[in-house]
Amino acid sequence: MELLEGIYSRRSVREFTDEAVKRGEIREILKAGSWAPSGLNNQPWRFLVVDDVDMLQKLARYTTDGEIIASSRVCIAVCADPTAMYDEIKDYMALGACVENMLLAAHGIGLGAVWLGQILNQAEAVKDLLGIPKEMKLAAVVALGRPARRGQASERRELSELILDGYGE
Repeated sequence: MELLEGIYSRRSVREFTDEAVKRGEIREILKAGSWAPSGLNNQPWRFLVVDDVDMLQKLARYTTDGEIIASSRVCIAVCADPTAMYDEIKDYMALGACVENMLLAAHGIGLGAVWLGQILNQAEAVKDLLGIPKEMKLAAVVALGRPARRGQASERRELSELILDGYGE
């Protein structure tokens, strides 16, 4: 898949089949996340993979998006390691780049994924459930699996609505 094609065709996938996700596919997604840019190459992200069906069902209780987690085959908790961070804003932007790399990698290998944020309202309870060390900060949860359907449509605003100085008009 060409890079720009992947960016423009990636969609948030919220419904998955029961088909398993291979360990090699998960590792490829984690590797893509680890290659995101970070200031001073500090790589402040840490990952916890949840692929146990019972644990996914328990995790689903901590968000209004529970049906997404319950139907996924894998969730990846993306955490910020404060010992690796030196600027909170910059480092959280790097974590966002990490998650985007993971979403694009999932799309590129034929999986579907969605970045879940509402679950952060229960971050401490989720960390307790998953055994994430107290010092870590839960930054995101990515649910993934084989898409139950493909071809979702999406719209974006015109660039003229997004560019502040009228560039290119």
